[in-house]
Amino acid sequence: MKVQTWLVVVSVFAFAPAAAADDWPQWMGPHRDNVWREDGVIERFPAGGPKVLWRTPVAGGYAGPAVAGGRVFLMDYVTADNVKVDNFDRKTFTGAERVLCLDERTGELKWRHEYPVTYTISYPAGPRCTPVVDQGKVYALGAEGRLTCLDAESGAVLWSKDFPAEYNAKTALWGYASHPLIEGELLLCVVGGDGSHAVAFDKRTGQERWRSLSAPEQGYSPPTIIEAGGVRQLLLLRPGAISSVDPATGQQYWSQPYEATSGSVIMSPVLWGEYLYVGGYNNKSLLLKLAPDKPAAEILWRDRGPSAISPVNVQPYAADGVLYGFDQKGVLRAMDMVSGTKLWETAQPVSERPLYSGTALFVRQGDRAWMFVETGDLVIARITRDGFEELDRARVLKPTNNAFGRDVVWSMPAFANRRAYLRNDEECICVDLAAEP
Repeated sequence: MKVQTWLVVVSVFAFAPAAAADDWPQWMGPHRDNVWREDGVIERFPAGGPKVLWRTPVAGGYAGPAVAGGRVFLMDYVTADNVKVDNFDRKTFTGAERVLCLDERTGELKWRHEYPVTYTISYPAGPRCTPVVDQGKVYALGAEGRLTCLDAESGAVLWSKDFPAEYNAKTALWGYASHPLIEGELLLCVVGGDGSHAVAFDKRTGQERWRSLSAPEQGYSPPTIIEAGGVRQLLLLRPGAISSVDPATGQQYWSQPYEATSGSVIMSPVLWGEYLYVGGYNNKSLLLKLAPDKPAAEILWRDRGPSAISPVNVQPYAADGVLYGFDQKGVLRAMDMVSGTKLWETAQPVSERPLYSGTALFVRQGDRAWMFVETGDLVIARITRDGFEELDRARVLKPTNNAFGRDVVWSMPAFANRRAYLRNDEECICVDLAAEP
């Protein structure tokens, strides 16, 4: 080989880019489907667990981090009150919500925006919603309905909304928990109030573009976009009904009655083929069949009892006609999507026996699932029609909150740059999950 040819070959390999890394700019990832598409990730944890690259102090909250453009964004709640209570009534707590921007490589605080807020909600540890990062802007929704649009680089406030004040909306018992959604030039939000269950804002200016529907209260289900019947449909699951509207105008396509006990509709509707599933407390389930040629839906069955899946903390998913999710009683369950028949269930990976609202938040990556368990463990597993198989486990954070008499951490991680970004009520950490080259 000639010297100059060898140099060319060396140069090509030296400067060839590695497989592209992905951001995690919103709840459930870049495609809002809880799928981590990066490769080059470890198969098992190294001895002693994965390496923690950095730790940054934060305050309380259930809101997961978002990762975009070399930065990590998350929300928390600073207060001198004791908010580590799992009460089911409304008490008053005073403090300040914050939006934090951290350097993705080091965890260093780049900027902070905060504002005073009085909590009147149950489980008052902090905000629920993961920030949304889009085209240089960050959208952050607090637990009492304060929506803020900030410049991602500087933290400057570009516009803000106060949902209870501006729409005469009452904060739900467990606070505002419906993660906002970007749709083209719109920011879609669950707001509340008469005729304004959902509101679309111009994402640049905050100007209202449309409002739609009413409900007894907001519920907690995030707005969801699907393609069905030849059009894009915005699904709005709320106490009283599941409805489909035109995301460009808010005009209703169809609606079907649905009611969960105590307004506890939390999951985002799950689509598989022509079938759409929703479930909520207490064993309230519904399967719809969508029309192929127009935006319409018919009910196939409802309320299949404990054989179906009634999620409270964990978003379920469908694969090959099977729905997988954590049921309210704290078991991981597989259900045949069309028939509503239970295929199997297990209390793993949370515990040996079911714990009410037992929580393991999962993300799919290839044929595996990454699960952040309420105990603070990160678990690698396989979940199939045949059952659950735990492949490895490592303790990465301590549970700093409590629920039903046990210590828990209930915050959705982000997976980006072959790393995991996790938080509790004391710190946000970055964990290295990259495989050796």
